[in-house]
Amino acid sequence: MLIPFSWLKEFVRTERTSDEIAHILTMVGLEVEGMESEQGEVIFDIGITPNRPDCLSLAGIARELKASTGAELILPEHSVEPDFSEEFTIQIDSPLCRRYAGRIIRNVRIGPSPHWMAKRLELSGLRPINNVVDITNYVLLEFGHPLHAFDLDTLRAGMIRVDTWDRPGKITTLDGVDREVTGEDLLIWDGERPVAIAGIMGGLETEVTEKTRNIFLESAYFDPPSIRRTSRRLGLRTEASYRFERGTDIEGLETALDRAAYLMKELCGGTVSQLMDVYPTRYVPPEITLRIERIERLTGIKIPDRRVMEILQRLGFIIQATSAGSITVRVPSFRVDIENETDLVEEVARLYGYEEIPSTLPEAPLELYPATERRDLELLRETLLLSGFNEAINYSFMNPGILDKLKVARDDRRRNYVELLNPLRKEESSLRTFILPSLLTNLVHNLFQGVRDIKLFEIARVFQKNGAELPQEINSLGALYFYSPGQRLWEDRPEVFYLLKGVVEKIMKLLRVRDYSFVNTTEPFLHPGRSADIVIDGIKAGYTGILSPEVKTGFDIKEIKEDIGVVEINLDILFRAPRGSIEYRTLPRFPAIRRDVAVVVNKELRVETLLSILEQFRSDIIEGINIFDIYEGGNIPEGMKSIAFSVTYRSTERTLTDEDVDRVHGELVDFVIDKTGGQLRG
Repeated sequence: MLIPFSWLKEFVRTERTSDEIAHILTMVGLEVEGMESEQGEVIFDIGITPNRPDCLSLAGIARELKASTGAELILPEHSVEPDFSEEFTIQIDSPLCRRYAGRIIRNVRIGPSPHWMAKRLELSGLRPINNVVDITNYVLLEFGHPLHAFDLDTLRAGMIRVDTWDRPGKITTLDGVDREVTGEDLLIWDGERPVAIAGIMGGLETEVTEKTRNIFLESAYFDPPSIRRTSRRLGLRTEASYRFERGTDIEGLETALDRAAYLMKELCGGTVSQLMDVYPTRYVPPEITLRIERIERLTGIKIPDRRVMEILQRLGFIIQATSAGSITVRVPSFRVDIENETDLVEEVARLYGYEEIPSTLPEAPLELYPATERRDLELLRETLLLSGFNEAINYSFMNPGILDKLKVARDDRRRNYVELLNPLRKEESSLRTFILPSLLTNLVHNLFQGVRDIKLFEIARVFQKNGAELPQEINSLGALYFYSPGQRLWEDRPEVFYLLKGVVEKIMKLLRVRDYSFVNTTEPFLHPGRSADIVIDGIKAGYTGILSPEVKTGFDIKEIKEDIGVVEINLDILFRAPRGSIEYRTLPRFPAIRRDVAVVVNKELRVETLLSILEQFRSDIIEGINIFDIYEGGNIPEGMKSIAFSVTYRSTERTLTDEDVDRVHGELVDFVIDKTGGQLRG
């Protein structure tokens, strides 16, 4: 925000230099980002944060200087006596407008603004237009409240109405652009038509021109979220919308209106009507209690009670009550950013001076930042715990006979176990070569205890002989899932294989591992067709699936009819896998179109193969592909199956038409049929 220093000094009585004022403003949070000299004036470029709309004016900046220096605040003359009374209807038909005030000014003379006013507008970054429009902009800079002047003689039926449209329509704005508005956009109407987009820009048909003689001057309060949505949808940002969407002073709009009427009477030779003000629900200032100990707790310093009260009063807060250790204040209407006690603590600390807060070292013990592998392990644990699993901690021993129960092949590396010279128990005479034996032992123990909800995981090292060298230590993750609803037959039974597959996919996503897949497994202890190997970067890293019925028999739990699911992943392979980067994308602006396709293919074609084929087809408008059905039998030929998938189309640049989608969709179907040798299912 650009502010001439000489103009600012008319609002606050101070002898400080421009450099001193710039330093003070920066220290209280209104950073002076630059100072330039133009036309013999010092111009401040002040950065106003989005939460301080009250400082988007000279009066707001002056209030901050008053609070920080104790200087006297001087507001410009704004009292105006009405010259006449006139019947004019103001009607609010939407809750998006909480107050609407106006005055009629007759017999104005339209012309150029005085040199001093035009110069100040130019130095503040605004272009002078004519005296009436310039006065509204001048007051906007003074008090931060947008105003709008209508040519009164172009308003029909002698009224102003504030409402939305019951249907989409168009309005031509002051910049000559026909803009489409919707039923969510707040508009200003006369008796017959919309004449302005509320809080953003006026309409061309009621523009003040050199022929204008009578004016209706508007000052209102509009709902900030509504103005923000309309402004963004239309791509139309103005000085008015910039302020309305952040929040204006509902109680201060009358002051701005009177100031503009005063200047028009002085500079345009007009006569001013009475104030017309529609204010359905009066503003009730919130009251907040500030505990003194809360200040010390959040800032680390003790500020005397009297100093706290002085700061709050300088900022415009009204002291309502005081008691031992607390102060209750009324929030001024222009401070729309103050909502709770913490906000008051910030205000006190800001004015007391952040530089007064001493620097102290933290007393907590310093911990080294964990290595990447440790962070990944913590992430794995957190993910599995949040997925409903409990962590198991077992000894690293196993009974070699368990490998026979699991039908592990004689040449399998997991047969290369390390025998203990002096085992604690004869049954556990070797180091385990994978985690599954331990989890199965836990399962059997819990089943014999009557537990029917068993979800366990363990992260530990396993050991395998490595010739004459020391045993190879492998970091491994194992998990087991079993759930039996018992007599609660109304409960859905989970599909355990897909549940565990989803847990693995979640782990891969969190660790940003992209090159992974599930392929047919040869693990002897898993159910064929309901299991898979986990392959990462072309290397087998583990497996997931359902235990085979034979394994249940070997562990004397053949009476268990529910599925027992297991997962095991070599963490050394997982942690070495190439990681993808996090990609951020804007939310979709345009609607999507979904098309479903069913193709009849050879029964042996795996879903993963079809997904790979689909990924080979490139198109900028394909957002995603999802397989949702596999069907065999019925009218599907022997040895074939139907795979149905949905394709989501969306453009990042425009709304797609059916013709756009039909062309790409047809090419995709032809590509799939050509690659699979299948046919489109009728």
